[in-house]
Amino acid sequence: MTGFGTGDAPLGDGRVVLELRALNHRYLDVRVRLPEELVDQAFFLEQLARERLARGRFEVAARLEGSALPPARFSIERARALYRGLQELRDELAPGSALPMTALAAMPDLMTRPATAERGAAQVALQSAFGDALRRLTDMRSHEGKALSRELSARLLSARQLRAHISVRGPELLEAARARLRERLDRLLSDTGLQLDAGRLEAELAILADRSDVTEELVRLECHFDQFAHLLEAEGPVGRRLDFLLQEIGRESNTIGAKTQDARTAHLVVEMKAEIERIREQVQNVE
Repeated sequence: MTGFGTGDAPLGDGRVVLELRALNHRYLDVRVRLPEELVDQAFFLEQLARERLARGRFEVAARLEGSALPPARFSIERARALYRGLQELRDELAPGSALPMTALAAMPDLMTRPATAERGAAQVALQSAFGDALRRLTDMRSHEGKALSRELSARLLSARQLRAHISVRGPELLEAARARLRERLDRLLSDTGLQLDAGRLEAELAILADRSDVTEELVRLECHFDQFAHLLEAEGPVGRRLDFLLQEIGRESNTIGAKTQDARTAHLVVEMKAEIERIREQVQNVE
């Protein structure tokens, strides 16, 4: 589900402000954007987000206001030592050649980061700001979740009703199939004058009934619908479990459609599968 939340916390002589944005995604995807002064906290913030978030794509962005952290400083001592080392290497390998100051630009560790104590304070501030942003994001997503739950419940009710119509037609379809087979056999045998063994006829009718009977599929389908409705009322992330149930529901629906030879029932199955597909699309937004 989508949503947005902000949080802030004091840090040094300023503040850290954190924004947390949620987008629909099938899995958990966390992306962190930090200013230069906090770039070494990216892993800490990503892990914090992964511990407290579930499904969706989350964009975490922080910025500093005021003098929250001292800026990184250029280390003159390190620069001098590196330049002397470069001069010695130049004199050894290429005596007399020019050694421009720009050679230092590619050298690492010339900028000093804030001290360990300041980095620890930054983590505390980031954690506090993240907590505030997550609470506000959760409130916003909660409103969306309630609306989405109502939509899914309505779709589920429609699928249940279609399943009930298919179930009612089941015995009629079996009897109609038996009647069609008897009529076809009678027509064929009347032209030849042969008699069909009654036991063999009943055996063939039993095989036909078994192949077209969808009672088991309808029972399992109703069980899956019950579980789906229960998960809609459950607390906590349920998106992955709903996904799994929809796979099972789709499997049972496909089997029912494959066994159905009656045009009206086939139409009901198509409508039910269409509702299930609409549910599947919406479930992609559920955490």
